[in-house]
Amino acid sequence: MNANLLILPVLIPLSGAAVALLLRRARRVQADWTLGTMLTSLVVSVLLLWDVWQNGRALVLQSGGWPAPFGISLVGDLLALVMVVMSQLVISMGILYALGCKDSVAQYPFFYPLFLTLGVGLTGAFLTGDIFNLFVFAELLVISGTVLTAVSDDKYGTEAAYKYFYISLLAATFLLLAVGSLYVSYGTLNMADLAARIRVDASQPLLPYAVGFLMAAFMIKGAAFPFHFWQPDFHTAAPTPVHAVLSSVVVKLGIYGFLRMTTLLFIEQTPAIQAILIVAGIAGIFYGGLGATGTYDAKRMLAYSTMGQLGFILVGIGWGTPLSIAAAIVFAFNHSLIKAAMLMLAGTVASRASVKSAAYSVVTGLGRKLPFVGVLFFIGSLGLAGIPPTNGFISKMLLFRSGIEAESYLPLALMGVGSAITLVYTMRAFRKIWWEEPVPGIKFKPAGDVVLAPTLLLLLVLALGIWAEPLVQLALDTSTWLADYGLYVTAVVGN
Repeated sequence: MNANLLILPVLIPLSGAAVALLLRRARRVQADWTLGTMLTSLVVSVLLLWDVWQNGRALVLQSGGWPAPFGISLVGDLLALVMVVMSQLVISMGILYALGCKDSVAQYPFFYPLFLTLGVGLTGAFLTGDIFNLFVFAELLVISGTVLTAVSDDKYGTEAAYKYFYISLLAATFLLLAVGSLYVSYGTLNMADLAARIRVDASQPLLPYAVGFLMAAFMIKGAAFPFHFWQPDFHTAAPTPVHAVLSSVVVKLGIYGFLRMTTLLFIEQTPAIQAILIVAGIAGIFYGGLGATGTYDAKRMLAYSTMGQLGFILVGIGWGTPLSIAAAIVFAFNHSLIKAAMLMLAGTVASRASVKSAAYSVVTGLGRKLPFVGVLFFIGSLGLAGIPPTNGFISKMLLFRSGIEAESYLPLALMGVGSAITLVYTMRAFRKIWWEEPVPGIKFKPAGDVVLAPTLLLLLVLALGIWAEPLVQLALDTSTWLADYGLYVTAVVGN
């Protein structure tokens, strides 16, 4: 496949956003155009991933014809394209949900264009081979997410948007400090060229600072412990279709960053980075799990849950074996589908209350009149807890197997406890919403958000639980590719 096609997953939603803005007076046409645009981009991304997987090499586009490291490279290796497909799939389902949701924000003329630019930012961040352009795409992501949250129907949307913006500003500062430190030390920002130069000379005095700055930036982006504090407030106040994307795939930018750090950029520093990730991951599993268990809101519970589930992924990256890296990739992909669906279901229940809120003081007992949504929520709960026949079981089985292989028994035991906590808080939410008596004074609306998008996601959750081989094999092949950093370097800058 021609490497020039690598620009399409970025160009299609970007140009689609411009057209969607022109369609602002025809809202239904604008919404349908947005969904069609994102689905088209997803199809192209899947085809690119299939081509790279079958041919065993990366697609590299040197922008403007300038060879690396002088120009800006787009690199479609297995890791980047897996993350792109994952994110564009969830974004497509988020747009589909927005088409049938009752949030006023979905009727704003700029809502769908911003949703597409959010997809542009996330896709570009995964595909870029230049660390400064990763910063640029990440900032596009932040701007889109901030505006979409600020206009939320929730009265705390503006406050949450301010928190997200300023915390993201801190992450951007760390990222720019890392960029500056690396450029002063090595004279390049192309990740392949940078990796090769660091491998030759890791004695530059600013290198440890660059590693620390990047660690902090990606921990904030991924809401990893101890940089998690902004996430529950922000994600709880965001509109449901936006929240479903932000808390499932946008936080995976941090996971992607850690994978690039430990398998490409900082090979000699990897053991120290991995040790930090294991500690942060275990802490996140318990902090997120206990926070989810004690919270007062279904959406907030799922936001805390994201911290806990990301902790499992960080531990997998921290172990650093080929199997644990594959398990982390499978876990990241599967978690994105489950979490997006669960957040949509929480939004669906909230949309049926006379006071639109996912707080237990509002939605308790409301699910009694929504039995199908209850079945979907139960399946999602099994997925988060890692119980068959869901894809969550495949994720945790692979991760636990990799822990046994790594002989890391204490983290394994703690992760087992963390998995049990996951079942506790998801079943608590299920019991409150679908089994307890309704809250007096809360009336049930006859119409609410459409459940097509979460239904499709949970069907995929079951499908990947029953037939997991293709995703697992893809993750294993991706891990094998990442194990030899020279493959990436050679693909981009040659020998």
